[in-house]
Amino acid sequence: MAALGNRVAALGRIRLLRSSVFIQCRYSNTLPEATVEKHRKSKLAQDPEESETESLVAPRDYKYVYPEFLPDPKPQYRDRIREKLEHEDMFRRRTVLKIPEFYVGSILAVLVSDPYAPGKKNRFVGICINRSGHGLRSQFTLRNVVDGQGMEITYELYNPTIQGIEVLKLEKRLDPHLFYLRDALPEYSTIPFDFEPVPHPPGATIPVNPVKVKLRPRPWHERWERQDLQGLQDLELPERFYERAREVAKPWEKYDLMKQYRESINDDDAAKIMGYVYKKIQELEKTKER
Repeated sequence: MAALGNRVAALGRIRLLRSSVFIQCRYSNTLPEATVEKHRKSKLAQDPEESETESLVAPRDYKYVYPEFLPDPKPQYRDRIREKLEHEDMFRRRTVLKIPEFYVGSILAVLVSDPYAPGKKNRFVGICINRSGHGLRSQFTLRNVVDGQGMEITYELYNPTIQGIEVLKLEKRLDPHLFYLRDALPEYSTIPFDFEPVPHPPGATIPVNPVKVKLRPRPWHERWERQDLQGLQDLELPERFYERAREVAKPWEKYDLMKQYRESINDDDAAKIMGYVYKKIQELEKTKER
């Protein structure tokens, strides 16, 4: 009976607390607007690091130069604490490894440590055909044709075995990926390992390579005629292939604003993140100068 009485008393206290919280929340909305505004602008109600970051404005192209710092647009894969910890690890990695600016279509040379290679180092040269991932899981793929055999290597951008990344030719392509080079003629993917670097003036615009790739006869790895690709020559397929492509096409998706919103980071969040990245990059460059 005593235990039952204690339980009833505890339930009564919980109900009383709930009612008091409801009363406080109810009457908190009746505070003067000047008091509410004063509380919002106080130092306790704001994160000093975020307020300092919001005042920084990064260049407009920063989200294309450092796309790996943008979080995953899918909300189920977002975690603010994990993203901040990953950013700190990424900046620490950049203190010992120079990660240059590059895009899909740029020609790169990557030097990695390999205990089974002569000198325990391995250098691979190729054209970047894809960039993907977010944070520490960001990666890029290089393709080259060696002795008539197509080779592709996918590197994790912040892998500690990478000892150097060199941009031999900085340029862009017409498409967001170049996977169709797998079905193209070998000359479009053949890069000599002694490729001489092409200097790019600092601050100059990134050139766009308008080359049109010619594919080999079918079969292909994918139905390239069903994708909106600008870097391909006329595929010279029978009309039935193009009719089927028109049947499965979804031209209305380019007007779907909600789909674009779900598949990308909005400008406000991107500007805040890039402001933080801009501040850290400036501090990193000053540290290297010292």
